[in-house]
Amino acid sequence: MNIKEILQESYGHIFEEKLIDEIAHVSLLRDFEEGDVLIDFGDYIKKMPILVHGAIKILREDFDEGELLLYFIEKGDTCAMSMACCMGDKRSEIRAVAETSGQVVMIPVSNIEEWMGKYKSWRNYVFNSYNNRLKEMLSAIDSLAFLNMDDRLLNYLYDKAKINKSNQIQSTHQEIAYDLHTSRVVVSRLLKALENDGKIRLHRASIELLNRK
Repeated sequence: MNIKEILQESYGHIFEEKLIDEIAHVSLLRDFEEGDVLIDFGDYIKKMPILVHGAIKILREDFDEGELLLYFIEKGDTCAMSMACCMGDKRSEIRAVAETSGQVVMIPVSNIEEWMGKYKSWRNYVFNSYNNRLKEMLSAIDSLAFLNMDDRLLNYLYDKAKINKSNQIQSTHQEIAYDLHTSRVVVSRLLKALENDGKIRLHRASIELLNRK
């Protein structure tokens, strides 16, 4: 399919036909693979991504050590923080890493503000995206402030299962520790406790969630 056909299939129920025509005319289609870094810390973001399919995790740099997972974006989403950097011509304060393989439409920053005044559907899409990402960031803050690490770990596993549409989670203990900004030893201990509680089953190369939200 060409970019217009992809947009019609994914966004035809959201955007006006004229807007889809304009997006198709000025945008690029980009494929990505699991693990690809799509946006990095300090980048100037000249194009705003909207996700056609796949999943991307958004990380915030911890200036003491490592990174912190903020939220995942899925089909139909965009990243509000990258959008803010686009419109403010600021360097990126997030890293976007592909959780799965997928595809994004890259929209030039010069068109974003123009369409805000021109198309109601685009304006609603942008505001809804900001609102949804804000809720997810507040949820991440609440998790850090109020949840124990075992609760954070279980919520993380639920999110991974939802993103990948599978109860089988293909992540190493070290990868989980990195996302949750803790140590592999802590993650391994808590995973074993969750298995003893009957919430997960540990396999050699995966984690099986026995119940999903």
